[in-house]
Amino acid sequence: MFEVLNAYLFQHRSISIPGLGTIYLETLPAAVDVADRTMLPPVYHFRFDKYFDAPDKEFFTFIATQQNVLDYEAIKWYNEFSFELRNRIKNEDAVSWDGVGILKKDGSGNVLFEPAASSFGFLQPTPAMRVNRQNAQHTLLVGDRERTSDEMNEWLHDDAGKRRKMAWWVIALIIAGAGLAFLGWYFYSHGLSMGNQTKF
Repeated sequence: MFEVLNAYLFQHRSISIPGLGTIYLETLPAAVDVADRTMLPPVYHFRFDKYFDAPDKEFFTFIATQQNVLDYEAIKWYNEFSFELRNRIKNEDAVSWDGVGILKKDGSGNVLFEPAASSFGFLQPTPAMRVNRQNAQHTLLVGDRERTSDEMNEWLHDDAGKRRKMAWWVIALIIAGAGLAFLGWYFYSHGLSMGNQTKF
């Protein structure tokens, strides 16, 4: 039975057990370990939620297909399995679910879940070296034309150089305009005088 439930759990990432709760398969994404220069694989672990215990309709369809029975027989069969599992947890110390974890009760009668250690041994860290190629050339699609990375670098750097060349004369024009405006204001307020203080 657990083989069929494991198949559903790994495909759909959760399985609900009536009267007990739901077991979720959660994934932590792959990560980079810069110090060891490795790419760490994703980590899978199981989590138990005792507050949600209603299976989906697709779960019973899955069970019916796997067991080659009708849907209502799959519902009856799974409810009987859940009842037996609850009784085993109540009467025994612990129930081991292969590949998932251990279900047991604590002193106050609550169901506890101890997840199994990740058994995905085929997921191993991979060496990861950063490669910087200084003069690597590749093709880019720019608009409707293909250009090389060297052509694009030239075009972008030439464009930046033209902007810098254009910027100095714009600044010079602004300074010259400000100077002419200041001279105009000065002569307007003080008047234009030449030689022996004769004002025009």
